[in-house]
Amino acid sequence: MNDSEPPFILSRPVKRTFTVDPESEGQRLDVFLSCALCSLSRSYLKKLIDGKHVLVGGRSVRAAHKIRAGELVEVREPPLADPEPRPEPRPLSVLHEDSDLLIIDKPPGLVVHPAPGNPDGTLVNALLHHCRDLSGIGGVRRPGIVHRLDRDTSGVMVVTKSDFAHRHLANQFRGHQVLKVYIAFAGRRPNAGELPAQGSFSTLFGRHPVHRKRFSSKVERGKKAESAYRVLRRYAGESWSAVKVQMKPRTGRTHQIRVHLADADHPVLGDKLYGGRSARVFPDWLFPGRQALHAHRLTIVHPASGESLEFTAPLPEDLLELEQRLKQADDRP
Repeated sequence: MNDSEPPFILSRPVKRTFTVDPESEGQRLDVFLSCALCSLSRSYLKKLIDGKHVLVGGRSVRAAHKIRAGELVEVREPPLADPEPRPEPRPLSVLHEDSDLLIIDKPPGLVVHPAPGNPDGTLVNALLHHCRDLSGIGGVRRPGIVHRLDRDTSGVMVVTKSDFAHRHLANQFRGHQVLKVYIAFAGRRPNAGELPAQGSFSTLFGRHPVHRKRFSSKVERGKKAESAYRVLRRYAGESWSAVKVQMKPRTGRTHQIRVHLADADHPVLGDKLYGGRSARVFPDWLFPGRQALHAHRLTIVHPASGESLEFTAPLPEDLLELEQRLKQADDRP
């Protein structure tokens, strides 16, 4: 795309609908939406509710409204006053591109889409510079974005270039048909048991009851979250222990891998949100400056050809350096 060309513009409002599942029965409306629309802040969601842009069963209600199973929740997000993210020339590591899809290797530190506090410098800004033909279903702030990675998580991401491809991929993610494989480096908390060689987590999942920026698998009510794992290598020093672990999330809850490992007393190294005070027992060199989590492989069905496609992103330099330091410091017999 040439810089002199007009920016990608999509001005229609965004409408989303959800049917309340039995597990969410009795939740406050704002809590339910904060899980269903995790990319939007709770303060913004409250503004939508207070502005009567959210309907439950066809009527506007308060944020504290207790939802019931089977109710239809409609969110009508109005157009932004300044709706168009600006194209920005930023290099992209493209793994594959065709008329329907763009597969990239996202670097750590890159926010996926504009949001309060991050109006530019995002992946979306780079995508708008790279190509004009992005799907519009994600809205003006998220063109082409059918799933996302946390800012400090690196690795494979798929971007859709048509509404048809977006719907197809969204159905694959919703139906748990997308195979996602992550690599994480995790440290064992003091007095915790060793992580078994392989296994799985099958838990409820929801907002942490006290720390509202966090999620937790130790909740009484929530959605189901499943992750399978396999330990690839163990490392141990005089006062610390760590593992390189392969994670296969079967569901796609926000921070799911980070939460499951932290709640199993093996937080991802460098995870400031879920590592907690236990991080103090690990040497400083064990922290790569961000959570040591990488989306290593993604397998999808191509929306046009029906072919199964697998894309792989190698470990980035910072995690390769961390892995080398762990190997060198490993003093197990």
